[in-house]
Amino acid sequence: MKYRKIGNTDLDVSVIGLGTWQFGGEWGVDFSQNQVDAILDRAQQEGINLLDTAECYGDHLSEKFIGNYLKRHHREDWIVATKFGHHFHAPFERTRNVDAEDVLKQLDRSLKALETDYIDLYQSHSFTDQEFENDALWTMLDKQKQAGKIRYLGLSLQNQPSVFQTKAAKSVGVDALQIVYNRLTKEPEKEIFPIAEQQQLGVLVRVPLASGYLSGKYKPDAIFKDEDVRSRHDQEERKRKLALVSQIAETEVPEDIPMAAWALAWCLKHPAVTTVIPGCKSPEQVSKNAAAAQLDEVSPAHPQHVDK
Repeated sequence: MKYRKIGNTDLDVSVIGLGTWQFGGEWGVDFSQNQVDAILDRAQQEGINLLDTAECYGDHLSEKFIGNYLKRHHREDWIVATKFGHHFHAPFERTRNVDAEDVLKQLDRSLKALETDYIDLYQSHSFTDQEFENDALWTMLDKQKQAGKIRYLGLSLQNQPSVFQTKAAKSVGVDALQIVYNRLTKEPEKEIFPIAEQQQLGVLVRVPLASGYLSGKYKPDAIFKDEDVRSRHDQEERKRKLALVSQIAETEVPEDIPMAAWALAWCLKHPAVTTVIPGCKSPEQVSKNAAAAQLDEVSPAHPQHVDK
């Protein structure tokens, strides 16, 4: 495994992290604690130390699975990132609340679910620009940093990322961005990444496998179960993406390299990217993802990242 610092923080994270939305039950699998334990055990064996979760992956359900694990293992071995701004009601149903008083309650519930005294990276969850402009919220969060409940703040940007929030990140004490970026979604390279590099903001890449489309497992006519979040994607857009994936597999991915590992390594080559946080449903997938850290046979259209 390789490691990089998140921006100017002292968070030395594995370049392959672990996204945990799937633990909330919206990716076609209802996980047990034993299944989560096996995945996290394998992650640690592979040198992965970054866990990314959220308050609304289930009603703090993903956090609870992680917390149950952390209380039985060495909390200090892990860098835990979670988010704030939503309330979970049912699968695919959320309400939003970014009021400072409510977010403080969300923070305390996350700490309780995670069974920890502190969160390493606490991230706003897909804020609009109007929600972002909230002095009371950022003042409250700064106080929680001073109190030791939060080590660092981040912005988990919407799928159409805000240039305004990226430029203003440092002014509210933010050190990291989380953003959608992958071989099918390269838009952040135009405006977001240059700002991140200039301001020395760490970048956590979510959806690096394009919701699994870049896993290499699906053909253009693939159909997803109703309980799988991908079943809610636009049908024509899904077909278009899977057709493009098929073309990429033929023209860009070396024959002896799994497409998923190639896709993760492709993201990591961009100099703005700190880490990628793919989800997974099994220990075997964890190991396959981790292998991307050593993969150099990628030909990106951007300068290669220089690791420590």
